[in-house]
Amino acid sequence: MTAATTESRAGSGSRRFSLQDVLAGNSTVTVLAIVLSLVISALLIVFTDEDVIEASGYLFARPGDALTAAWAAVSSAYAALFRGAIFNYRGDTFSQGIYPLMESLTVATPLIIISLGIAISFRSGLFNIGGQGQMIFGAMFATWFGVHLQLPVGLHLILVLIMGILGGALWGAVVGFLKALTGAHEVILTIMLNYVAIHLVTYFLYTPVLQREGSTNPVSDFLPASALFPPLFGDSFRLHWGFVVALLATAFAWWLMQRSTVGFQLRAVGANPDAARTAGVPVKRMYVIAMAVSGGLAGLAGMAQVSGTERMLNTDVAGSFGFDAITVALLGRSNPIGVAAAGLLFGALRAGGVTMQTETGVPIDIVLIIQSMIVLFIAAPPLVRLIFRLPAPGALQARRSADPVTQPALAGAAAATTATAGGHTAPSESAGIGQSPETDDAGRSGASPADAASTTPDAEGEQR
Repeated sequence: MTAATTESRAGSGSRRFSLQDVLAGNSTVTVLAIVLSLVISALLIVFTDEDVIEASGYLFARPGDALTAAWAAVSSAYAALFRGAIFNYRGDTFSQGIYPLMESLTVATPLIIISLGIAISFRSGLFNIGGQGQMIFGAMFATWFGVHLQLPVGLHLILVLIMGILGGALWGAVVGFLKALTGAHEVILTIMLNYVAIHLVTYFLYTPVLQREGSTNPVSDFLPASALFPPLFGDSFRLHWGFVVALLATAFAWWLMQRSTVGFQLRAVGANPDAARTAGVPVKRMYVIAMAVSGGLAGLAGMAQVSGTERMLNTDVAGSFGFDAITVALLGRSNPIGVAAAGLLFGALRAGGVTMQTETGVPIDIVLIIQSMIVLFIAAPPLVRLIFRLPAPGALQARRSADPVTQPALAGAAAATTATAGGHTAPSESAGIGQSPETDDAGRSGASPADAASTTPDAEGEQR
C-alpha cells in the first residue's frame, strides 16, 4: 500500500469519525429529544381528536379516512403553533406577520435571565429551585423604588434595575449563607423561602407598602415612564429593551463561568468540593457567591417583568418562571448559550400554545407535555441513543483506539523506539496494525506523562 493511499484512507477515516462525533455529541441528543417530544405530542393529539376517533370506527373498511384525519389534526395544530410563535403567514400586514415572533421574544426575556441564574447554581453544585422567590423579591424591590421615587429618565431605570438585582441577590444569598454556616440543604431552604416570598408579596400588596391607592385588589401602582424599558421596535409590539438586557446577561454569564477566576472556582466547587477545598478554594464563600449571583439574575428577571411587560406588580408576577427555568437550564445543559437558545424555544412554545388552543381546540397542556418530554429525554440520553441507534461516546473512543487506519502511525512509532540490548532498534513483536494506544509511549497514548517519567534507565536494566 502506497503512502498516498494510506493518507487518503486516513483522511476518509478522519471525516467518518468527525460525523460520528457529531452523532454522539450532546447537541445531537438535545435536538433529537425535542423531535421525539413533538412526535409523542402529535400522537396524543391524534388519539384525542374527535374526527380521528370517528374515522377510526371504520378503520379497516376505509383506513385512508383515519390517516387523513390524523394528518389534518396534527398539521393544523402545529401550523397554529408556528403561526402563534414565529410568523403569522395569514396576517394582512408585515407587522401582523412578525407579531408572534415579538411575543415569543417578550415571553422569553425573563425566562432566559432567570434560567441563566439557575444554570450558574447548577454548575456550582447547588440545586437552586428558589428562582420563583428570588424573582419575586427582585420585582418587589424594583417596584418600590420605581413607584416611590421620582428621578430623571435613564437614572431612574438604572436604579430600578440595580435594586431588582440587589433584591434577588439578597434573597439568594440567604440560602448560600445558611448552607455555608449550618450545612442545610439548598433544596429545602429554597422551597421554604419560595413560600415566604409568595406570602410576603401578597401581604405587601394588601398594605400601603405596595398596594395601589384606592384599590382593593392586590396590585401596585403603575411604574412611571422613567422606570420602564422603552419599546424595542415601537409601540406596536410589547417587546422592550429588556430583551437586550437578557442578551447582555447571557454574555455576562458566559464570561463569568468561562473566563473569570470566580467562575473557575465555582466550577471547581461544582465538580468536586473536597478537591476544590484541598486546592485552596474557599468553598463556603463560593456557596454564598453562587447563590447571590443566581438570585441576582432571578431578581433581574423580576425587574424586567415589572418594568417591561406588566408595568406593575401583582401576586402572579413570577408565574411559573421559577420552575420553567429549571427545565430550560437542564435543556441548555447549564451552558449560557444553550440556556439562551432553550429559553427562546420555551418562549415560543408558550406564546404559540395560546394560538394553537384558540384556533384548533388543542389544549395548551400539550405544550406542557412537550416541555416535560424534553426534560425526560434530556435526562436519559442513552434512551435517545438507543431509539436512533446513535454511537455512545465511550464506544466511539474504543473504536478509535482499535481502528486499523488511524493507528498504524502510532504502532510504527512504538516499534521504531523499542531498544534492543545491542543498542540498535528493532520492531517490537507486539507492535502491529490495530495496536491499542495503551501499549504506545506516553506522548502518544492514554498513559500520563508521570507514568512515562517513572520508567528510568535503571528500571529498564532491571527488567532486562
